[in-house]
Amino acid sequence: MRYKLFGEGTGLRVSEIALGAAMFGTAWGYGAEPDEARAICDAYAQAGGNFIDTADSYQMGQSESIVGDCLEGRRDAFVLATKYTPGAEQAAHPLMTGNSRKNMVRSAEASLKRLKTDRIDLYWVHWPDGVTRAEEIVRGLEDLTRAGKILYAGLSNFPAWRAARAATIAELRGWAPIVGLQIEYNLIERAAEGELLPMAQAMGICVTAWSPLGGGVLT
Repeated sequence: MRYKLFGEGTGLRVSEIALGAAMFGTAWGYGAEPDEARAICDAYAQAGGNFIDTADSYQMGQSESIVGDCLEGRRDAFVLATKYTPGAEQAAHPLMTGNSRKNMVRSAEASLKRLKTDRIDLYWVHWPDGVTRAEEIVRGLEDLTRAGKILYAGLSNFPAWRAARAATIAELRGWAPIVGLQIEYNLIERAAEGELLPMAQAMGICVTAWSPLGGGVLT
């Protein structure tokens, strides 16, 4: 397994291949049972992997709970990433969704409990909700960082202009930097080459790609 620095200046070394845990759990009606998920985690760790990515909405929270169990006793050997925006609840009320600081803090606290850890290494905003201003988002991420509940912050599925604005605001105000950008990118979906990848490179932001095999098409 090869390792790369996560973004410019973080010093955080992550394996080149991350383990996505969206299929850990069966709440969606399909996915991996806990024993199968643990076997996958073990195989990944034996191959040298150290970067696990999940979200509160994956399998309605089951994914985070299973990941937390899988990392018990070896938590410090992994970079643990999770996300918030839609929430883990199937029928969430309006205050339990979106990118507001209220939902961000609530979601982070709930994720910490499910993951059975005292901090989230990388906290992603899952996607823009179209109403929460960048200032609110990056200030909330700064507050969580200062509280020691997250170590790094990133944006998932954000267009280039939104990501650049958020990263610039954080930089100008001396807040926790936006160090990561998670996007769909593969040999089928290459739209990111137009603006997202050049923006991330210019601003020193690490890019992680989801669906690298195009939902299985490229297999």
